[in-house]
Amino acid sequence: MKARGRIIAFLLLVVALFGMIGTTSMPIAKDIKLGLDLQGGFEVLYQVEALENGQKITQDVLADTADALMNRINVLGVSEPVISIEGDDRIRVQLAGVEDQASARELLSTEANLTFRDANDKVMLAGNDLKQGGAAATFGQDGQPIVTLELNDPNKFAEVTQEISQIPPPDNVLVIWLDFEEGVDSYQEERLKPNPKFVSDPRVSQRINSPSVEISGAFTVEETQNLAGILNAGALPVSLEEISSTSVGAQFGEEALDKTIVAAAVGTALVLIFMLVYYRLPGLIAAITLAVFVYLTLVTFEWIGGVLTLPGIAAVVLGVGMAVDANIITAERIREELRIGRSVKESFHAGAKSSFSAIFDANITTLIAATVLFFYGTSAVKGFATLSIISILISFLTAVWGSRVLLGLLVDSGILDGKVGLFGLRKSLVHKPEENLEILDLSTRFDRFDFAGNRNKFFLISLVTIIAGMAVIGIFRLNLGIDFASGTRVEITSDSALTQDQVETFLDENGFPTDDVVISGDASNIGVTNYVEEFSQQQINDLKAAATEEFGSDANISTISPTVGEELVKNAITALALASIGIIIYVAFRFEWRMGVASIVALLHDVFFIIAAFSLLRMEVDINFVAAVLTIVGYSLNDTIVTFDRIRENLRSMKKVDSEEQLAIIVNKSLRQTLARSVNTVLAVVFVVVALLVFGAPSIYNFSFALLIGLIAGTYSSIFIAAQLWLVLKKRELRKKGPIDIEKKEQESKWGSDEPVV
Repeated sequence: MKARGRIIAFLLLVVALFGMIGTTSMPIAKDIKLGLDLQGGFEVLYQVEALENGQKITQDVLADTADALMNRINVLGVSEPVISIEGDDRIRVQLAGVEDQASARELLSTEANLTFRDANDKVMLAGNDLKQGGAAATFGQDGQPIVTLELNDPNKFAEVTQEISQIPPPDNVLVIWLDFEEGVDSYQEERLKPNPKFVSDPRVSQRINSPSVEISGAFTVEETQNLAGILNAGALPVSLEEISSTSVGAQFGEEALDKTIVAAAVGTALVLIFMLVYYRLPGLIAAITLAVFVYLTLVTFEWIGGVLTLPGIAAVVLGVGMAVDANIITAERIREELRIGRSVKESFHAGAKSSFSAIFDANITTLIAATVLFFYGTSAVKGFATLSIISILISFLTAVWGSRVLLGLLVDSGILDGKVGLFGLRKSLVHKPEENLEILDLSTRFDRFDFAGNRNKFFLISLVTIIAGMAVIGIFRLNLGIDFASGTRVEITSDSALTQDQVETFLDENGFPTDDVVISGDASNIGVTNYVEEFSQQQINDLKAAATEEFGSDANISTISPTVGEELVKNAITALALASIGIIIYVAFRFEWRMGVASIVALLHDVFFIIAAFSLLRMEVDINFVAAVLTIVGYSLNDTIVTFDRIRENLRSMKKVDSEEQLAIIVNKSLRQTLARSVNTVLAVVFVVVALLVFGAPSIYNFSFALLIGLIAGTYSSIFIAAQLWLVLKKRELRKKGPIDIEKKEQESKWGSDEPVV
């Protein structure tokens, strides 16, 4: 009865989980906010500057400015805008789903300093002469849209109109200006232009006694609403200068979302198929918990109000790989316990217990890299880091606790007794209990490989490739994107195929000459080029309008100032340095300093090869590249940690190490025992990355490619570099101090007698 109860509990739990997912996942998915790259819109980073000499930019001033910007955005009717204060003098504004981006940008940056001037630019009335909140969009007697303003003192307005009415025509005008620039703007010059900067210049022929003023002109209804809105919101207390911006067309965002979702589905499906074929029942359990993992990740992200971006979707899909990794580690340990003749129950409990430390350490080190990325990333990269952190925490919950609960119910029911085939294990590989074998004694399919004995060959291969990579970087340099080099990136999309000449001709005719257009996209319908100079707001608006007219699709335009570019470079270097330091401290604390040093050398090895590959292939290095590098730092270290965990375990089983040969045996045994797990884990993640490469949006292609190169380099370094380097360092300790008492060293502080001697 107890066995049947556990089986029923398993089935009910699975039904309940999928019932919850099936009934609530769609509403949750609809509530998740999409970023600019998934629904279009724009993002602007403003440098906040003083309006007057001596004005200090304090946090209160920044907060007031952010409030004023939010009031203006409310006029647009934008849903869920994001306004954030960054540092001591910057404000970032993100508006997703905005259709008229040009008007929105103008609305935000307008200081809204309203003045009424005469024909010689003398101030007659200022914004403080108007009643606060008294602006309204309405219609005049002729049915044309106008804006009415209520006055604080109607008598003052009467005196002003009386004075101007005495001036001979054509200078008897009351010129209405927004953000008049002293020494720059002039009515006498602007009146001759077809599109003058002033709002309107009505003629005044008599004294006007009225409690309100009408502003009329060639306005649309939307323009009068916007003007009334910003006047009611009030003038900005500061001046705002754009130092970086990103503009994404709605069509591009929709296509990117569709492609990336397909890529995520394909990658996840390949991972699930692989797990089912190779691990059988544990693979099925992994598939169930992976569904729960994705569901809980999205629930948590929606709960904290996160904004989902393309890199964010990639983070969730890569989190699937991390969750699978924990399942693979546990499944491999259970299979080892089964092979030495233990029962299914004994193997399950022993395997779950012995795999915990490796999973825990691997997750913590990956979490360190993701946390550093969160603090030093910006915008979409910060969203990627947020989802990475959530994924790591939830994968630990589902893959460790959830998988063990589900599999434990079946194991403890007794229904699996003697059925090693359900764990993907052939009976011919299972030893009898009376043989009294230990896991260290088990043979593997990799026994013919002498990893330790050939370490110098591996070191030589890496040294030669590093020298070649240095030569490549020295010759080709890095193709820095505007994130680091500053400038403007223009991405033009079309419903039909584009040619390089076609795009270059279009840009040249519109005043943006270039001879460096790259055509990409599945249908060769995307043309990309970079400019070293920053485009102004007006240039961006003009180019986007021309692109829409020519190609029927809005252009994506991003600008980065040199100041921001320099900061991003600094932050990228700082992030990599801090991640490395944090990891080496943790690994040294949990294991020993030699393993920490070996881990960091392996990480630097991996990062170098990603950089060399991008240099050789002339691929653009942008901020997402840094996210990919830090992701690889986590994944590569994950692999290395599992190997070191097995080395530590095998050292404990030997009690004492007397010779260098014993150290070599431990390294060989540990690598052979963990190699299948390393290969399978990397395969699972490679399935995801290749799916992102093949089916994902072009904007994350470089990100995915960096991950692929890093995974290959990381697997190599974990197997052939990190463990071998530790062996070299450990041999030096053996020669210097004599036989190593493992039990004694386990009781010593890792930062005590085991400290390196300088």
